[in-house]
Order: sequence, then C-alpha cells, then structure tokens
Amino acid sequence: MSAILPTIASPRDLQNLSVDQLNDLAAEMRQALCQVAASRTAHFASNLGVVELCLALHRVFDFSRDRLIWDTGHQIYPHKLITGRYDRFDSMRTRGGLMGFPNPAESPYDLFMTGHAGCSVSTALGLASGDFLRGEDDRRSVAVIGDGALPSGIVFEALNNAGFLKKRLLIILNDNRMSICPRVGALAEYLDVVRTNPWYRGLRDKAGDLIKGVPMVGESMERVFHNVKDSLKATLHGGMLFEALGVRYFGPVEGHALPNLIRYLELIKDEEGPILLHVLTEKGHGFKPAEDDPVFFHTPAPFECDDDDCVIAVKKSSVRGYTDAASTAICACMREDERVTVMTAAMCQGNKLEKVREEFPDRFFDVGICESHAVAFAAGQAKAGCRPIVDIYSTFLQRSYDQIFQEVCLQNLPVVFMLDRAGLTGPDGPTHHGVFDLGYMRLFPNMTVLSPADEADLTAMLNWALTQSGPVAIRYPKAVLDTSVTERFGSDRQPIEAGHCESLLEGRDGLIIGCGSLVGSCLEAADHLREEGLDIGLINARFIKPLAPQVLLDRIEAAPWVVTVEENTLQAGFGAAILEAANDAGLRTGPIVRLGIPDRFVEHGDRGELLADLGLDATGIAAACRKLAGREAATSAAVPIHD
Repeated sequence: MSAILPTIASPRDLQNLSVDQLNDLAAEMRQALCQVAASRTAHFASNLGVVELCLALHRVFDFSRDRLIWDTGHQIYPHKLITGRYDRFDSMRTRGGLMGFPNPAESPYDLFMTGHAGCSVSTALGLASGDFLRGEDDRRSVAVIGDGALPSGIVFEALNNAGFLKKRLLIILNDNRMSICPRVGALAEYLDVVRTNPWYRGLRDKAGDLIKGVPMVGESMERVFHNVKDSLKATLHGGMLFEALGVRYFGPVEGHALPNLIRYLELIKDEEGPILLHVLTEKGHGFKPAEDDPVFFHTPAPFECDDDDCVIAVKKSSVRGYTDAASTAICACMREDERVTVMTAAMCQGNKLEKVREEFPDRFFDVGICESHAVAFAAGQAKAGCRPIVDIYSTFLQRSYDQIFQEVCLQNLPVVFMLDRAGLTGPDGPTHHGVFDLGYMRLFPNMTVLSPADEADLTAMLNWALTQSGPVAIRYPKAVLDTSVTERFGSDRQPIEAGHCESLLEGRDGLIIGCGSLVGSCLEAADHLREEGLDIGLINARFIKPLAPQVLLDRIEAAPWVVTVEENTLQAGFGAAILEAANDAGLRTGPIVRLGIPDRFVEHGDRGELLADLGLDATGIAAACRKLAGREAATSAAVPIHD
C-alpha cells in the first residue's frame, strides 16, 4: 500500500522528503506504473527508467515557474503522478481519462502536447528566448530528450541555434541505450564510447571524492573541478561533439542514484548558456522483466506477474492485424525481387519487421528517428535502381513532407510508402492519429494513393505498387484485420488496376463507397439496411488517387444518394476527392454525404469507441443512410457528419 505517493499533491511536497523517503516514493511510483500497465496497453519501460530523474528535476527546479519539456512525451507518467494527477492515474489512456502524453488541458506543468520525437530542445530554447525578451530571464528552461531521439535532424538544428544564442538552457540527455528498439547510428556509437570509458569515469569519480574531502572547499571548488574535467574530455573520448556546437557538456551521471543526480542538477541549474547533462538510465529499471526485455515492455499487452515481479503471463491474442499482413507481404516481395529494400525509422518492432531484418539484413535499413532522411535515402536508392519500401507510421511520415515532394514526387521515383497506423490509433490520442495522410499524399503530382479493405487487398496492392514507375502510397490502420469481405465474396476478387474500384454490391436505393478498413463496416451497414428493405449498393474504393474509371462516376450519377466513408479528415480526404471528380465530370447527382473525421483533433480512447462516437461504425453508417432514404432518424449515438 502506497504511503507517500497519495500525499504528493504537487511537486512542492517533495521538498520536505529525505533521500530515503524519495527512494521509497520512487518504489511506490513504479508500483503505480505496474498497476496501470497490467490493466491496459501503456508505455511502460520508458516510464520506469525516468522515475528518479523526474523526482530529481522536480526537487531541484520549481516548474510552476521554470519550464520543462519532455521530448516525445511517452515517459510522462511519473511526472503526472507528482503533479496532482495521482487520484486519476488509473484512468490513463482511457476515453475521458488522462492522456498518455503531456496535455496542457490537464495541468499547468504540461506546457506542450508532445508525441513526436526531437522537438523538445527547439521548444525549450524558444521558451528561454521568449522569457528573456519579456524580462523573465530568471526562469529556467529544461528539455529532457532520449538518446533515441537525439539523432533527429531538428535536434542538431536546435543545438546549433542554442550554441549561437547562448541563452540559459538545460538539456538532459536521458541515455538508456534504446529508442523503442535498440538505437542505431554513428551517434549511438559515440555515446557508447562516452558511457563505457571506465578510465574517464573512474578518474571523475575519484577526483570528485578527493575534492569533497578537502576542508573549507565549497561548491566553487567543485565547479573548478568540472572545468578541469572539461579540459580532459577531448583527450579521453574525443570529438567534443556538443562542446563544438557551443553547448557545455557535463556527465555522464548515474540516473538512478538520487543524491548524486540531485547534486549535479543543483550544481548546474544556475549556469549561464546552454548545458547538456548526460544522464545514464536503464529502460525498465526496477522491474526485472522490463529490464531484461525493454523492447517488448515498451508498450506491452496487459500482463500478470508473481509476488517477485518476475514471472510474466502476457495475455496474448492470436488475431492478425493489418501490420502483420503488411510485414508478411513485404517479406514475400523481398524474396521474389532482390531489388526490393525496406526502411523504417526506429520502428522495427512497431512495424513488425523483425523477420525482414533477420532474413534480409543487407536490405533492411533502420535509420533511427529520422523520417526526412529515410525518404530522401529511399529516393537515392530508387534512382540507383532499387525498389525501396518506406514503412513508417502515418503520423510520423508527416515529418518528411518536403522530401516526399522534392526528392520523390518531383523526380517521379518508384518509392512505395507503407503508411502504418493510418486512421485512429486509439489510446495514443491526437499526436498519433494518422488521419491526415490522404490529404497530404493525394495533393502531389505523380503520387498514387491506395487503401486496402483487407489482407487480400493489401497484398495485391503492394505487389502492384512494386511494378509501377512512380511513387505509390498504401495506408492501413492499427487494427485487427477485417475478414468480412473475403468471407462474403471469397478469393475471387477483382484484380488491382490503376484507379479502379471494386464493386461489391449492386443496389438501386442508394450507394455506399467505403475507403480502406471501414469497408467491412460499410458491408455490415448495407446488410442491415437490406434487411429493412433498402436495396443498397457498396463499392470498395481501393484507390483514392487516381479516380479515373467511368464506372465509378456512372454509379454515383445513377444513385439516388451517395455516402462516402473514410477514416481520414474530411478536408482534402477521400470524400472530397469524390466531390471533385463528380464536379469535374459535370455529373447530375443526388446528395453526396461524407462520413469521416471532422475538423478537430480527436482525443484518445478505444478505437471502436472513437469510431462509434464519430458515426463511423456500422450503426452510424446505417443511420446516415436511413436519413438520406427518408427512414427513421439517426440515433443520438451515431450522428453523421454532413457537408
């Protein structure tokens, strides 16, 4: 039973705790993390690793006035526990509950809603600069960034600017030797040299002990020691990477030893100019299964453990998702064609590409959290004659928008984009919902955009895409595979042809055009309506761009009304493409109603709950059709989104 944690109403309550009490509090916080992760999918290992760092930061700084930005934000749980949200902690990542990322609507201690890696140094520097301009330069800005995010291009842009502006800024490098998967790249190797140089670290520790033993020597002498230490670094581990950018480097420091961590933070908190404190932590610290397998326990399925927290019984599911189907299809294509390569941005596990990595190590490229580089890198491979597949989450691919335009589409290069996590991603919330890709992809000349209804579609689309001479994007959700279309219509499906849709049902009373994974829900809605006497047609759109074939336009013009359904924003989405095509063809149509994501950011919650709230489940789709057909009004739980 927690004794200290329930008494922490704000970080101010940490000030009167002894070091022993802080360590007890850390243990209680880890227990709270375990309870949440055991009940639902949640970010786990990364949060276990920053408990002491979180406590030390809030002990030394006053973030009711000072500034704190957690990069990426999925390690925010300990911070939430001690900033007045303990009593709501069991609502984490549920609809209406606490968000699994920073959220300014929840607390003034959360300054930005973060969810993408690498931006913390820029925003913290902006805060420092803004405070200086407004005469509030007594405020301190702190950015906590992981070693996995450090290679992101925007980080180096920020460091370069910070070294030039010389504003007071503290960058905490949380080095746990991990991204979601083990980190990659030359910078990771550089950090390993710093982390593992025992002679340098031993010298530092012995010299520090010696100085502390000198009588009548206070903090000023310890500062002198750090200056001496700085002069040794170039000899001991070379490069002086951060120092060369004008950012003073301190560390590395053990990140789970609270007294030492607090002492270092107190020592440097009032230093002028940009400073980087290198903190060594262990992802999953304090929970042995997560320490042993931090990749699996990044966001594990709900689990159970014995009294020693050592025996894990993970509640596994045998169902396959769209990501499983995509990785299987990619692997098959790589076996067929040695020109095919695949690249991911630190998401090998999330994209389920472990088998590809093992079977084709020379043609698998994990570039780290560097999506812009991944796309430009793929363009270079395509120009050299390869057939690269860029497998990146929809929300993260947004970071490479200019490279999609400049390096791929403008050159008309055959790069295949596999947009995982397209649509609503459930409990990850608005930073991760991939609901903009149809809009941002279909705008580019030369780009072809598809969305599969099921595994048969997805496999056929990838095979087709790899035969094309220009860029192709295929988007699919984080969801269990819908099998209803295959079960209903068998394996005798229409082949993939450029721009062609797939007609599933004929009907004279109305037409539903389903896009991607919601086609199964459209089929269910059409079946319900047919039972009620409405003869509803159904089309599996397949292509978002191009929408060329006359057969689709003929069906639209012949229908009394049309409902388009997509798991994407209505602005610039699939329904908008249908309206444009109908207008350009001069069609005389009945009402065309679009169902999709409205013009707002959708909060976190179970994906099924969110779809139902938006009228995008079978019930909501059927309700929209009934309204158009003049039947009973839609229920209050499924209000369609009209033009």
